[in-house]
Amino acid sequence: MTVSAVDVRVAARRTRRRGGIVPPWWFAVPAVVVYALVVLYPSIAGAGSAFTDWSGVGNAKSFVGVANFKALFQDDQALGALRNTLLLTVAIVVVQNGIGLLLALGVHTRIKSRMLLRLVFFAPVVVSPVMVAFLWKFVYNPAPDAGLNAALGALGLGSLRQDWLGNPSIALWSVAFTVIWQCAGYSMVIFLAGLEGVPAELHESAMVDGAGTVARFRHITWPLLAPAVTINVMLSTVGGLTLFTQIIAMTNGGPGYATDTLSTVLYKQAFVYGKFGYSTAVALVLAIFVAAVSFIQIGYLRSRETTA
Repeated sequence: MTVSAVDVRVAARRTRRRGGIVPPWWFAVPAVVVYALVVLYPSIAGAGSAFTDWSGVGNAKSFVGVANFKALFQDDQALGALRNTLLLTVAIVVVQNGIGLLLALGVHTRIKSRMLLRLVFFAPVVVSPVMVAFLWKFVYNPAPDAGLNAALGALGLGSLRQDWLGNPSIALWSVAFTVIWQCAGYSMVIFLAGLEGVPAELHESAMVDGAGTVARFRHITWPLLAPAVTINVMLSTVGGLTLFTQIIAMTNGGPGYATDTLSTVLYKQAFVYGKFGYSTAVALVLAIFVAAVSFIQIGYLRSRETTA
């Protein structure tokens, strides 16, 4: 006796009407409950501190309304940190993804050392950000006979020696270079995955029609890389807006406030100055800002994917 596909669909429909099949999303309930208890509830409960003058010690706190938020937008240090955050994010998104794309295009060729090069370029990604920060802190040693300055002197470029982390005008860019150096390999891997999905037949057809390398990249490769671009831009944007570890390890926000970001400001306000209410207000503003930028980006980049 055989059972047709129609009979199977009818039986499945009757079973669902009787409630015999539990929706698959029920399997997510335990994880959702744990996430709500461990992450959501503490976050929501802690958000209320942004409207108080809590010092972080004891239960003594007074409701101050939006005073912390007013102080935030009148604080020159916080506004400078916002500027630094935006500059870092733009630099990381543009340069990191640009280098990652170039590396991906380079190791996607048929050169014999492509596998070794992929390993070399990706290696910094798996190293702890703290270790990378201290490594580059040594490279940026201000002494003329150490690190990068020594290398410049050996190349006859002694006039370019700098106090890389002590000069307020270049310290922020020194930190940005460190982040880009470590994370460019991550962007490369994502772009490389996108390149692997580009059909070779399209390039072969374009070559037959006389299209050059630039034309093939512009009209074939780049449009088909839209999903990879979306992922890389989103990850690098969120990483830049919330950058913390490398700055604390390399400069601690200095010299002065030259490399402070919103993340370092909220950390210092909470654990150095004991202003937990104010630091929570900074954290809320940062979270809302990151969410808003992410939603705008994802909307634009997703629309680009559908039109590419």
